[in-house]
Amino acid sequence: MKVFKLLCMIVLTALTGACTSYKKVPYLQNSETVDLSQLPKSLYDAKIMPKDLLTITVNTTDPQAAVPFNLTIQTPYGLNGNNYTTTQPALQQYLVDNEGNIDFPVLGKLHIGDMTKSEVEGMIREKLQPYLKEVPVVTVRMVNYKISVLGEVSRPGTFTISNEKVNLMEALALAGDMTVWGRRDNVKLIREDSEGERKIVELNLNDAEIIYSPYFYLQQNDVVYVTPNKQKAKNSDIGNQTTFWFSGTSILISIATLLTTILMNN
Repeated sequence: MKVFKLLCMIVLTALTGACTSYKKVPYLQNSETVDLSQLPKSLYDAKIMPKDLLTITVNTTDPQAAVPFNLTIQTPYGLNGNNYTTTQPALQQYLVDNEGNIDFPVLGKLHIGDMTKSEVEGMIREKLQPYLKEVPVVTVRMVNYKISVLGEVSRPGTFTISNEKVNLMEALALAGDMTVWGRRDNVKLIREDSEGERKIVELNLNDAEIIYSPYFYLQQNDVVYVTPNKQKAKNSDIGNQTTFWFSGTSILISIATLLTTILMNN
């Protein structure tokens, strides 16, 4: 009877540990308690920061009138003897300097740091009115909007975001989601602001209230690091997760078989 009780305790402990581990895996566990009405009604719009690379196009019904404001460059394509051949002209890209300025044709230096794209478009549109007979269409795009995801994810890497808007969940999806070794309650976000100040923020993705966080939406050049859990730290020498679980299961079966044999012999 003592051996039987011991066997039951082993099985119960294993099951309890499995349940405890499972509670650490799902995202947004208390989502039913989140009041979505408290979220901002406005859509997220990224702000322009130093070292951002931009394209700015100006369009009117008279293409010739907009030419001075749409600088182009010839891009090298290959060598033909001693001469370069080129592709079609590409739009000039504007690098935002450390003070948040760009040098725009005709208009000169423009301060656009900490402004959204729509704000920059409105400012340039207003400044161009003295030079054009009609209100132009101004389009600003970020060329180098990228984020990095590393740590306990399936496909760590740096990702370029074409729509210039990405949240934490989307960033993890780009990286193939967390592995079972990743800590959902301790995801680190590394961010550098427009003043060059760096910060590390710890985020808990188990908690659905993460959607209220000012860090839920990522900025350009953010780095997301998924911390490994204690099991990964203890078993860092085991390269294959499946092998680990099969080994653990085999040990439990062996113990159960041994105790059953002893019990039957007694």
